[in-house]
Parts: sequence; structure tokens; C-alpha cells
Amino acid sequence: MTEPIPITTSVQRRTFPDEQIRTAADAIENADRTRLRSLYIHVPFCFHKCHYCDFYSIVDREDSHRNFVDALCVELRALGRSVDAPALETIFVGGGTLTLLSPAHWLQIAGAIHDNFDLSPIGAGAGEWTVECNPETATPELAHTLAALGVTRVSVGAQSFNPRHLKALERWHDPESVARALGFFHDAGVARRSVDLIFAIPGQTLDELDDDLRQALAADPGLEHVSCYCLTYEPNTPMTVRLHRDEFEPASETLEVTMLNHIIAMLGDAGLARYEVSNFAKPGAQCQHNLRYWRQCSWLAAGPAASGHAIALDNSLAPALASVGVGARWKNIPHLGRWLKGVHDNAGWAPVIDVEPPDAARALRERIMTGLRLAEGVDATMLLAAADALGCAAQLEAAGSRAVDAGLLTSTLNKTTGILHWKPTDTGFRVADALAADMMACVDAP
Repeated sequence: MTEPIPITTSVQRRTFPDEQIRTAADAIENADRTRLRSLYIHVPFCFHKCHYCDFYSIVDREDSHRNFVDALCVELRALGRSVDAPALETIFVGGGTLTLLSPAHWLQIAGAIHDNFDLSPIGAGAGEWTVECNPETATPELAHTLAALGVTRVSVGAQSFNPRHLKALERWHDPESVARALGFFHDAGVARRSVDLIFAIPGQTLDELDDDLRQALAADPGLEHVSCYCLTYEPNTPMTVRLHRDEFEPASETLEVTMLNHIIAMLGDAGLARYEVSNFAKPGAQCQHNLRYWRQCSWLAAGPAASGHAIALDNSLAPALASVGVGARWKNIPHLGRWLKGVHDNAGWAPVIDVEPPDAARALRERIMTGLRLAEGVDATMLLAAADALGCAAQLEAAGSRAVDAGLLTSTLNKTTGILHWKPTDTGFRVADALAADMMACVDAP
């Protein structure tokens, strides 16, 4: 369920009409290419569209797989050549139902990655390669194929172990398939394994959530990572349409908080600490690719609807502003047919939409937003220095003080380095979006 940080709605947003569409080549033209060390690939196929999901996907058409894989390899070649075959430190392949692709197609994709990028950091154990997995479509053959290709981490989308709640989400898999899929990857030698869960499903009780957590932990004794997402009602999804029709009652805010507290306590007892609002891991098992998003790093994007970010190579930027990761954002066009045509018409470069050119104020807002989602917090000295360069340091410092006084943040000064650090408290985590919004508003303050 993990995707890159979404394109924001800042004033710099530009959506190009068809006749003016740009390619990803334009988006990374002025990037610091030495920092492009991560790659996100989006596979759009699903055998069924889940009612809560707003990720770009299309109901599986097996005859499209070959065309998609062929074009993806062309796009990967263009990306690799543009950045001189960089040493990738993280890869994340998301979707969609990636496990619908055959082992032969995975061999073709992996061949393109190996041919056009240096994967030595991952091979040496200094990076990670994650593939998302639908439990119902995992097979021993696929698990062994992915392991042989260099995949080091798998994320299995369980969402729930309760058939009634799976039906409410329009998830069509046998709960027992989760343990079975995890077993396939364990036996194949994929050492790092994660499970996704959703909570606050309509009608779900605290006891039922407890059962989901227990079954997730029991499904794989070596499980080292769990993602727990509170169900959100995204615009234009069938789940939201049903909500507006009063077909069910959503979970109350009080129950959501109670459930989240139970998740934190139960996973903590199992040795999985919360390191991001929705993510829990054993020591050293945090998802390194997703941390790149939250730390405002650079990453390449391949596949329809994949989003990328490239920090700008701009020597005119003040060091205080450069430190927050000022860069361009873009999103490949979310349409399989137009993406296919664009890749072949533009020498491997996907057409893109929602291009956001480098903007220091936007970068600072995003660094605040993502930094306050992490248990490690954020370097407040860095944020305030960037805010000072933009003329809003006093406002941001005041917002930080208000949050500390309200018990939402802790503020710690390292006497050796002189660095001030802000970290969200448990209460701050519960209102992370509101906390970030208050502090981000300071960047726009006069």
C-alpha cells in the first residue's frame, strides 16, 4: 500500500494539457544526479479493484502484461542512461497486484534493472529491494524467482484476517493465504517480510482488531515489520460512495484512537516499535525505501502513475535552503495506453503530469510534513535556518513552541552539536496531520 509522497497542491502545481505534455527527462534535467539512488516502479494490474483503494490500477488483462513489461524495460533503460547507471540503494515495486506478473515477466524486468543500474549496494546488504505481494496470487515458483533476482524484502497485503471485514473492503483472498505466502518467501530466502493491516473498518470491534494483530504475528514467527493504516475514505472510491449513501457507519474517532493505542501497545510488546505514524518494525528492520520519502531524498519513477522526486543541482541556493531537499516532483501519466504510447514515442521517457518545479517554500513545507510523521523527528535547527532564509523563522519557531507547550512535540538541544531537535510525542502522533498543517502554514505567513 505504500506509494511515494503525493504531488502537493501548492501554487506551483502545473497540469499540462496533452499538446504540452512533458516527459520525465524534463523533470530531472537540472537534478543532482548523484543523489538519485532510489527507484519506484508501479505495476497497474489487479484482478479486482478493492473498494477503498485510490491507487491507479486496472482490472487485470493478461494480454496487456507483455506490452507493459516491454515498455517498462524501455523506460528503465532511459532512466538508467540518463543518470549514468547509478548505484541504487533502494528499489520498491508497488501496485496493483504485482504477483499477477509471471516469473518470466519478472525475469525480464529484473534483467532491465540489472542491465541499467548498479545494484551492488543492495547485493552487499547495504540496501533493499521490496516487492509488494497479494497473498492469494503468491506461489513458490514466484517467491524463488524473486529471491534469485535479488529481492530482499516482501510486503504482504493482508489488510484483515476476518472474512466479514475483507468483504467490506472488497478484498478477495482467503485469510489463510497470508501465512502461506509468507511461508513461500521464507522458504525462498527472502529474509525481510512485512504485513499490511487496515483498522477502523466499518463494524470492526477492538477484539476483532486484536485478533487481526495476533494472526499477523502468528502467521510468520520471523515477521519484522507491520504497517497498520487507519481506513481513509478517499474521493471517488466505491467505499466513499457507499459511505455517502449511508450504507454503513464509519468507526468513531474515539474508537480509532483506542484501536491505535492498542496497536502500539501490542506490537510494542512483540518487539516492533513505531517509527512512523503507520509503521512498526523490529530494530534495523525499518523500510529503507519509505524512509527516503519521509526524509525528502531523491528517487526515480517508472510505470504509469509512478511519482518521482529529484533534488535540484542549483548552486545559487543558500545552503540553508539546499538542506531541506529543494527539487522537482512529477507523476507519470496514470493511463496505461497513453503511458505505453508515450514511452515508445519519446525514446523511453514517460509522459508526465502534475509537474512541480523546484520551489524552496514547498520543499520546506514538505520537510515539515514528512519529518513530523517520523518517530526520529526532524532537525529543527535545519528547518529554522531554511525558514529564516524565507523570512518566516519567527512564525515557525512560535508554532514549534506552541506544539511543545501543548505536549505535541518534544524539543531537545544537543549541547555538543548545537542542533535543536523536534520529535512528536504519542499525542502529537495522533494529530500528526493537524500538527504538520499548523507548522506548514507558517511558511506561507507574511
